[in-house]
Amino acid sequence: MDLRLTGAEPTSEEKIAVESVLGPPDSGWVGGTRRSELEGHAAFGGQAARAKRHLLLPVLHAIQSRFGWISSGALSYACQRLDVPPAEAFGVASFYGLFSVTPRPPVVVHVCDDIACLASGAKAMCEKLEQTLGSPGSPGPEGRTTWLRSPCLGLCERAPAALLSAAGKRSYEKVLAPASPETITSCLNETESEPGNLLERLEASLAVPQVGQAELRLLRRIGRVNPESLDDYRAEGGYKMLRRALELGPDRVIREVIDSKLVGRGGAAFPAGKKWAAVAAQTARRPHYLVCNADESEPGTFKDRVVMEGDPFALVEAMTIAGFAAGCERGYLYVRGEYPLATERMARAIERTRERGLLGDNILGHRLSFDIEIRRGAGAYICGEETALFNSIEGFRGEPRNKPPFPTEAGLFGKPTVVNNVETLINVLDILGRGGAAYASTGTSGSTGTKLFCLSGHIARPGVYEVPFGTTLRQLIDLCGGVSGSRGLQAILLGGAAGFFVSPQQLDTPLTFEGTRAIGASLGSGVVMLFDDTVDLKEILLRIAAFFRDESCGQCVPCRVGTVRQEELLHRLADGRPMGSLAKETSLLREIGQAMRDASICGLGQTASSAIESAMAGWERFNERKHP
Repeated sequence: MDLRLTGAEPTSEEKIAVESVLGPPDSGWVGGTRRSELEGHAAFGGQAARAKRHLLLPVLHAIQSRFGWISSGALSYACQRLDVPPAEAFGVASFYGLFSVTPRPPVVVHVCDDIACLASGAKAMCEKLEQTLGSPGSPGPEGRTTWLRSPCLGLCERAPAALLSAAGKRSYEKVLAPASPETITSCLNETESEPGNLLERLEASLAVPQVGQAELRLLRRIGRVNPESLDDYRAEGGYKMLRRALELGPDRVIREVIDSKLVGRGGAAFPAGKKWAAVAAQTARRPHYLVCNADESEPGTFKDRVVMEGDPFALVEAMTIAGFAAGCERGYLYVRGEYPLATERMARAIERTRERGLLGDNILGHRLSFDIEIRRGAGAYICGEETALFNSIEGFRGEPRNKPPFPTEAGLFGKPTVVNNVETLINVLDILGRGGAAYASTGTSGSTGTKLFCLSGHIARPGVYEVPFGTTLRQLIDLCGGVSGSRGLQAILLGGAAGFFVSPQQLDTPLTFEGTRAIGASLGSGVVMLFDDTVDLKEILLRIAAFFRDESCGQCVPCRVGTVRQEELLHRLADGRPMGSLAKETSLLREIGQAMRDASICGLGQTASSAIESAMAGWERFNERKHP
């Protein structure tokens, strides 16, 4: 292949960054010193280099974390090593929000201004930062620091939030939550400190107000065990369920999952057991892959982060069981890029599990071979869609694929693939411990087991809560201490930006898949965000519209154009200059939403108007801000 490499040359440090992932080049044909008298004039091994394209994302992370941006020279060297056309690699690098293909200071604070943080004072905080630090992206003293506005960072229970990323030979990240203009400015002034002193290590138990309660199933170990100790995990029953799975065999494990009626907890609610069975049945097509989707980028969602930070070995064990049942030889854990501590905890759990013979070959003395590799996302909401996630892992732009074929037939690398999110997988431990039928006795016939909900906004005790399906919205809010402060409740957002607004009159809705469908809503990813009557809900709607406009991958016209037109319409209404009457604008909004639902390739476009259309039913309530 003629790569048509640019004339930009990598520095020696940029080569080292690339080689930290790929190792040194084997010959002059792939980036080493050319010695034609020894190597000849014919290149070999291009196919072997292209087979490593799935390492493009880790390579880009290595460059970004070393220099704070990805130069043409560094990208050109990566292309030469991986035999990837520069135009394609540039398309990948420019696709992700955490990467920069233009010069940027090495120290950046990403300040969340998404809906949970917006309701908690992010607008005023950003205005203050503009006064003290300049506009977003403007360099600070000596050009070493800057700040940027960011979509949701998955720290909604501690809003407003920020994330500091410092590039260099010893790169590091620090969570600032709750953040303030003073803490952000102070942190930027202290970036010469040792990285170890700056890595945020707030325990996950702080995000679990129910910590220690006996009735917990999915969260029961958080706050009770050291998340970095495999021995602690095993002392609390860890790896008993893998032994149980090996005793039962793959078919019986799948049967138990089917009997449990477990459905996906990421929003799609597809039966997990059927998915596993479909992949297991593809006996003639090898290898099989398991992908754990931990890229929870839905604004208001943070439950998977809390599980990975507080109980990482449980996810490793659950992934191993799923891989065993579906006949998967390899698993990929795709963690969102804004989760530094979760990524670190999972990496250590995988390493320690592998050292103890619980990953790799002949696990627990059985003929079970399974291993896990981490892929870190880089700030793209669309990569939460399963086929976009496949493309991201494979080293392409994170754009969704048309279906069919479905992942169970042709998923990652074109092979049969199981995709589940973190919450779905850790339920498997409870299912094998209780039995599928016993598990299904909790909840309702259409929504079995327990569910994790992410409570944020104006709630007295925000965090992750575990309750049985069928608990009402009112009961859940009471469990969390009720609405914070003395103000009245104005609205509740269920399911995040892709969810629905519900009114205080709907508090007795049971939190089940069927219960929320009955009121025209959905559980989505488990977001429950409360807004009291001091919040200007027009700003919330405009932020949701801006979020989908920014996060649309642009691959299909209905989503690419529809999200822009939707935002324009909302601005007209918010500014009091509608085109015609409110009824006409409402009708147009519904037409736009229907076009996106009918013709968008993936769920992003299909749900981009859901929350906004649900709000339009009571526009007067959203159009008038109530002042204290």
